[in-house]
Amino acid sequence: MDKHDRLWSKYWGIRDNHLNGFAMPVIWHLALRHDPWAMLELGSKFDQPGHRANPFSQEGLAYRAFRRGERHGAQHLAMNAFNGGDLSGYRYWLARGARLGDQDAARQLRRFELRLPHTNAGLIGRKRPHRPSDFE
Repeated sequence: MDKHDRLWSKYWGIRDNHLNGFAMPVIWHLALRHDPWAMLELGSKFDQPGHRANPFSQEGLAYRAFRRGERHGAQHLAMNAFNGGDLSGYRYWLARGARLGDQDAARQLRRFELRLPHTNAGLIGRKRPHRPSDFE
């Protein structure tokens, strides 16, 4: 097991199994080593999306993960655009994720719903009830 795998094991052990230690320094270390999953995980810890130009904001980390080929980075950017009311940005990032092979992004792009069932959609007046198709 190399250092990278040991750090991930340590992070998941602290976060999920309540082992001793602090998870944030570990995930920061992985993100600074340009691990795309670590960048997305670290970005999800921030309250505000920030700006894409800031490499240590939620947007910046998701963008850099996307640039490293992580298709879920595009999904994070799409949801940030939706939550910010930028529907053209939402469509753009869904298309970029679909081009990288993200099946969820491709499905969302085909439907292109302007209302979604998650809580943040309610904050911007675009919430709808859950449908059976949401659980497919």
